[in-house]
Amino acid sequence: MSKPFSDHDKRKQISVRGLAGVENVAELKVAFNRHLHFTLVKDRNVANKRDYYFALANTVRDHLVGRWIRTQQYYYEKDPKRVYYISLEFYMGRTLQNTMVNLALENACDEAIYQLGLDMEELEDMEEDAGLGNGGLGRLAACFLDSMASLGLAAYGYGIRYEFGIFNQKIVNGWQVEEADDWLRYGNPWEKARPEYMRPVKFYGRTEHTPDGVKWVDTQVVLALPYDTPIPGYRNNIVNTMRLWSAKAPCDFNLKDFNVGGYIQAVLDRNLCENISRVLYPNDNFFEGKELRLKQEYFVVAATLQDVVRRFKASKFGSREVVRTDFAELPNKVAIQLNDTHPAMAIPELMRVLVDEEKLGWDKAWDVCVRTCAYTNHTVLPEALERWPIDLFHHLLPRHLEIIFEINRRFMEYVASKFPGDHDRMRRMSLIEEGGCKKVNMAHLCIVGSHAVNGVARIHSEILIATLYFQNKTNGITPRRWLVMCNPGLAEVIAEKIGEEFIRDLDQLKRLLKFINDDAFIRDIAKVKQVTLQGQDQPPTAAQLSAHDHLLQPLKEPNKHWTPRTIMVGGKAAPGYHTAKMIIRLITAIGEVVNHDPVVGDRLKVIFLENYRVTLAEKAIPSADLSEQISTAGTEASGTGNMKFMLNGALTIGTMDGANVEMAEEAGEENLFIFGMRVEDVDAMDAGKGYHASEYYNRIPELKQAMDQIAGGFFSPKQPDLFKELVDLLMHHDRFKVFADYEAYIKCQDKVNQLYKNPKEWTKMVIHNIAGCGKFSSDRTIAQYAREIWGMEPSLEKIPAPDEKLK
Repeated sequence: MSKPFSDHDKRKQISVRGLAGVENVAELKVAFNRHLHFTLVKDRNVANKRDYYFALANTVRDHLVGRWIRTQQYYYEKDPKRVYYISLEFYMGRTLQNTMVNLALENACDEAIYQLGLDMEELEDMEEDAGLGNGGLGRLAACFLDSMASLGLAAYGYGIRYEFGIFNQKIVNGWQVEEADDWLRYGNPWEKARPEYMRPVKFYGRTEHTPDGVKWVDTQVVLALPYDTPIPGYRNNIVNTMRLWSAKAPCDFNLKDFNVGGYIQAVLDRNLCENISRVLYPNDNFFEGKELRLKQEYFVVAATLQDVVRRFKASKFGSREVVRTDFAELPNKVAIQLNDTHPAMAIPELMRVLVDEEKLGWDKAWDVCVRTCAYTNHTVLPEALERWPIDLFHHLLPRHLEIIFEINRRFMEYVASKFPGDHDRMRRMSLIEEGGCKKVNMAHLCIVGSHAVNGVARIHSEILIATLYFQNKTNGITPRRWLVMCNPGLAEVIAEKIGEEFIRDLDQLKRLLKFINDDAFIRDIAKVKQVTLQGQDQPPTAAQLSAHDHLLQPLKEPNKHWTPRTIMVGGKAAPGYHTAKMIIRLITAIGEVVNHDPVVGDRLKVIFLENYRVTLAEKAIPSADLSEQISTAGTEASGTGNMKFMLNGALTIGTMDGANVEMAEEAGEENLFIFGMRVEDVDAMDAGKGYHASEYYNRIPELKQAMDQIAGGFFSPKQPDLFKELVDLLMHHDRFKVFADYEAYIKCQDKVNQLYKNPKEWTKMVIHNIAGCGKFSSDRTIAQYAREIWGMEPSLEKIPAPDEKLK
C-alpha cells in the first residue's frame, strides 16, 4: 500500500492508524484553517498551540457530527431496546486521539498537521483530561461506553458534568497537595449544550396524601441542563451519546420570597443550588454521608429518568407526539444499569414517577421497576457501603423516604413469609438499619429493586454469592485506548502476525501462541518494550516495576549481582485520608534516600508518579515490565489496571485476588508470579488464631530491619518520628494483614529477578500473557451484560456512513 508520507513522524506510520489518502489530507487542512479562522477567530500570526489544538479538535469533531445525527435517527426509526448506564463517574481522559483511532483518521490527521508545520504530539498535549472519576469505577464506565458503541448497542451514558473533576496532585516537599482541576477553563470542544432539553429536579418540601394520590409540594426546583458528548464506536459509523447534567438555578430562584436581603442577594444565592454539579467527591471506596453528595445522586437520577420516560413515550425520529403509554412495555424497551449504589435513587424515583405521575398501581409499578433496573456491586469493603441517615432523607427527599419505607414493609412481609420467626434474618436484610441513628442501606435497596445483581470478577462474585443471588460479569478494558492508541508499536507487531481483527475481537490474540518459538517475533516484542521505555526517558536496562501498594525491599549488599530496577508508584490520596497521605510521604521519602545513595547508584530508583491520571497511565503502562497486583486476597473486587499491564506486555506479580485469578487461568498460572494467601487462607486465619503482625516482625530479620528503619527515622532524619504512626498501624491495626504475605512476596521477587536475566524466556512469558488477554476486553464484558442482563443482542455490523442511504 503506497503511503504519501514524509518520513517525519516519530510515531511509526502503521496500518492500524487508517489510510492517509491525499484527498483526506487536503480536506483536513482546509477544515483546520477554516476552524482557526471562523471558530477561533485567529490567524497563523497570533494563534498559539491551544488554538491549534482547538482547530484540530473541531476538525475531527466535524467527522463525528454526521454519524452522530445519523445514529440517533437510526435508533428512532428502528426503535431498539435502549440501555441507560447511570454512573456518578465517567473517567474519560482525553478524547482527540481516541476519536481519530475509532474513525480511522489518525494517519491522515498526522500528515495534515505535519504539512501545516505543526507537531501532533504538542497539540494532543494541550487537551485537558476529563477527570470526572476517582479511578477504577469511573474508568470502567468510560471503557463500557466505548464497547457499547463498538457493539452497536443503543446506549446512553448518564452522569454529572462536574465543573471540577478529580483534583490535580502536586508533590511539594514530598507531601501531596491538592489543586482544583479547572478542566473547563478554556472550554470543551467535544460537548454540545442542549438547553432545549433542560429538566426540573425537585428537593425538600413535604408530601400531601390526597384522594388523587400523593403530591410532593413546597419543593425547591433546580434545573438540569444537559451537555452531550459523542461516543464513537470502532469504525462502525455508530456514535452514541454520553449526557452529563449541569445544575442551573431557575430564573425566579429565591425571588418569590423577597424577604432575604432583596433582589441582589437572591441572585447571588443562585450559586447555592448550582453547587450541585460543582465538584466530584474525591473518595474512592469510602462513604462520607454529606447532604451535597445525596443531592448529586438524586439530581442525576431524576433528570435522567425524565429523559428515559420522554424517549419511551416518543415515537419515530423527530416526533414529539406521545404514542406509547403502556408502561408494562417499559422493561422491553429500556434497561437501566446502576454503576454501584451511587444511582440507587433511580429505584424510588422510578416508583414515584410510575405511581404518583403515571398513576400505575403499586404492584404493577414495582414489577416494571424491578424488570427495568439492574445493579453492579463494585466492592466488598464495608467502609464503602452507602448508608444514608433517615433524618437527612426526610429533609431532602420526603416522598422518596415514604416509598422506601413501603418497599421495605412489603419486602419484610415477604421475608417473614419465607422464614417465619427468623427476626435476626429480617434485621440483617432490612433496607432500614435500626440503632442509634436509623439509616437507609442503599445496597439492600438496589438488590431488592433490581432483577439482576452482579459482581465484577469471579472471585468477587463468589464472595457475594455466598450471601445472595448474584451473577458475575468480569470487568474488561477497551483495547482501542489501552493498546492501539497507547501502544501503537505493539499493536503493529501483533497486526503483522495476525491481522487487525483482534482490535474488535480480542480473543484473536490467542493466535499469537503459534509464534511463541519464533525468534524474530520474540525479538520484535522485546524491541517494542525498549522503544517504549526510551520514549519515556527511563533507563532501558532497568526492569520497570509498577506498584499500586507500598513496596519495601531492604537494600542488598553492594557486591551481590542485582537486577537493576526502577520502581514507579502512582496514586492519589483522598484529601481527608491521613494514612493514605502518610503512605505517599513515605514513598517520596524512600525515593529521596535511595535515589541519592552512592552505593545503590543506578541499580535502584524509586519514582513517585505525580498526578497519576488516565493520560499518565497511557504513558506509564506500556513502559512497565512488571505489574504489582498485591492486594490481600479478598479485598480487591476486580482491578482493571492489572488487565492494562497484561495487554501491554508486563508480567504480573500478584496475589490470587480480583481478576488476577482469571488472568492466571487465561495465561497459565506458570506465566504469572503468584504468591501469598488465598481467600481460604485468610478466612482460616480469621477463624483460627488471627493475624498478629509481631509474629512476622520478630521472625523475619529483614522485615524487622525495614520497619525499624522506617519507625526510627532512617528515611526522615529531620523528623525521626514522622512515620512511627504508620509502623504502629502495621504492627497493631492492620486489617489487610500485609506482613502475612511478606516472605512469599520476597521469594517471588527473587524468581522475577532470575527470569529477567533470561530475556528470551521473559519475552516468551510476555507473549503467553498477551495471548491470554482476550477475555479481558470490555467488549466481552458488555456482550455478557447485553445478553444476560439487558436482553439485547450486540452486533459487529456497520451502519451506513452519513453519505450513504439508510436501509
